[in-house]
Amino acid sequence: MFEYAVIRIVPRVEREEFFNVGVVLYCPEQKFLKAVFEINEARVMAFYPETNIALLHSYLCAFKLICEGDPAGGPISQLPMAERFRWLTAARSTILQTSSVHSGLCLNAQETLERLYSRLVLD
Repeated sequence: MFEYAVIRIVPRVEREEFFNVGVVLYCPEQKFLKAVFEINEARVMAFYPETNIALLHSYLCAFKLICEGDPAGGPISQLPMAERFRWLTAARSTILQTSSVHSGLCLNAQETLERLYSRLVLD
């Protein structure tokens, strides 16, 4: 079993407009927690020119560090994997948000993450 959420950029939270930039996937059986993302700067700037791309990139990099359990990700990155996933997917009103958590079954978490990313972000 796995759980995933789509990572979204919400440049103007009050308008609730967003677009997908990544996916975070958690699979406890495979001890897997990973996020993949890509910032299309031209698209971000077309959507909201005042966006601070450097700050957005730093938020996404912190997201990745927390998934990896890297101490550079701060105290949250040192929590157990399930707690890190729950923290990353908690509802928030910031420029970086996640969708609701969805679940499914998989044999290979990495392949599932790549397939979801391709379908939900790249298409």
